[in-house]
Amino acid sequence: MSKPNRTAGAPSRGQRPEPRFKPGTIRRLLKYMAEYRVRLVLVIICIIASAAASASVSVFLQTLIDDHVLPLLGQANPDFSGLISVLVVMGLVFAAGILLTLAYNRMLVVIEQGTLKKIRDRMFTHMQTLPIRYFDSHTFGDLMSRYTNDTDTLRQAISQSLPQMLSSLMTVVAAYVSMLYLSVYLAAFVAVFVVILLLVLKVIVKKSSKYFIRQQQSMGEVNGYVEEMINGLKVVKVFCHEHKAKEEFDALNEKLCKASTLANKYGNITMPVVGNMGYLLYVLLAVLGGLAIIFGVPNLGFAGSGVMTIGTVVSFLALSRGFINPIGQISLQFNMVIMALAGASRIFDLIDEEPEQDDGYVTLVNCRIEDGEVRECAERTDSWAWKQPNGDGTYTYTPLKGDIRFYNVDFSYEENKPVLHDITLYAKPGQKVAFVGATGAGKTTITNLINRFYDIADGQILYDGIDIKKIKKSDLRRSLGMVLQDVNLFTGTVMDNIRYGKLDATDEECIAAAKLANADSFIRMLPQGYQTVLEGDGSGLSQGQRQLISIARAAVADPPVMILDEATSSIDTRTEAIVQKGMD
Repeated sequence: MSKPNRTAGAPSRGQRPEPRFKPGTIRRLLKYMAEYRVRLVLVIICIIASAAASASVSVFLQTLIDDHVLPLLGQANPDFSGLISVLVVMGLVFAAGILLTLAYNRMLVVIEQGTLKKIRDRMFTHMQTLPIRYFDSHTFGDLMSRYTNDTDTLRQAISQSLPQMLSSLMTVVAAYVSMLYLSVYLAAFVAVFVVILLLVLKVIVKKSSKYFIRQQQSMGEVNGYVEEMINGLKVVKVFCHEHKAKEEFDALNEKLCKASTLANKYGNITMPVVGNMGYLLYVLLAVLGGLAIIFGVPNLGFAGSGVMTIGTVVSFLALSRGFINPIGQISLQFNMVIMALAGASRIFDLIDEEPEQDDGYVTLVNCRIEDGEVRECAERTDSWAWKQPNGDGTYTYTPLKGDIRFYNVDFSYEENKPVLHDITLYAKPGQKVAFVGATGAGKTTITNLINRFYDIADGQILYDGIDIKKIKKSDLRRSLGMVLQDVNLFTGTVMDNIRYGKLDATDEECIAAAKLANADSFIRMLPQGYQTVLEGDGSGLSQGQRQLISIARAAVADPPVMILDEATSSIDTRTEAIVQKGMD
């Protein structure tokens, strides 16, 4: 049977483009967060206020030391009331900062989870609209990585990295303003030192960002390969392919390891570099401040001019620690944000994929035939009709009979590689048609074309005399019952899996369909009968039993046309005869 090439159109594992994230990714993320704009504003206000509270505590040290500690030294009966009041104020400010931090973190949880829910909903909804061709060219593991790994990095960015960056930025601004308040000269020295620090961090961040994005892509490749190997584990063992599979996995894992190692190597040295340069700045400020005190150098600050005091130097030293560390945090979190944006780009790549086009306008409706006329009705009947608009507000109803005809059909999965050429065939109502041919002859392809999983390159396919391109795809597929050779069962009871073919089917209808497919006897022998829960795609059942449930699922829908793609290949001859008789 002719099958589509699963990797067609997809870049090979060794030919990945240079990692980057798309421009506009941040803007699109903000659109998903627009619903929480009020909370976002409150978060920003809380972060600014928290940063201001943190910086103000350091500024209080000057007043504490110069006005309340030093004057008490050497006094016989010191008055501690002023000192206690300042300590109380400092404690209240510090407590306010803690409460503000708690408040904005609680709000971020709501924003983060709500945003990710909307993104996952959008991803899944859009995925349902994608053509089969997309899934033929993308590994399932890579797609799953977008739902799990990429969304998780995005969650970390929203809940941790972005707030941490904003908080650190506000802390840096507040700390530097406080420095200017204390001493313009020392603040100018800090500014020169920070320029040197930023040049060093620019080199580190540029290196680490590239590898963090590459790590995200390699993670998708590893997940895709693992999923592929798990699905084909029996084949791997039958052909003793374990060693080769391990070699291929090791190669992909090594690629991921290298990207992760380089990313984290540069990422992990960020804070040590910042920390050591912070200590260097601390020492230099202590030396400069001490010399200024010893020699009585005049001091100029926003608070006014005077001589350099011990309280000023101590406050400045405290501020320097609260100034340098946030710069390192910004650099460190920047890598996480870049990685999250790379994941978001992969998510938006899925969302931006062109959905399956459907220009059909003919719909399938329930009908009754009264006095020789076809009349549409809302309730389900045993008759269907194609409803075709005439353009003047009226409709033409064509009874669904199941007459399918191919006329000179050409088709290819890939350009210049034809699979079907000049195919003409027919299946009349009530007629059984079997396709027999060599593997790769195109038998499965014909069934895919009838369902419009793919569109033909040339020719015409008529369904009851109507070109199937004019029929809405959902209505076309609703009129067809299809049982594939590869059975897919879902987690749930046996009854639920049969009812999948017709969601409003009663238990009696499902049991009748199972009897028709000759599945009733083995189902009743299961531990809970029809209420037995199937997991792992029905792995506890034999291939033949799984196929019988699949046939029952199609039978309960009672479709006008039934397509079996080697659906009885795993069923013994006697059971197959019973199933065919039941369908007759």
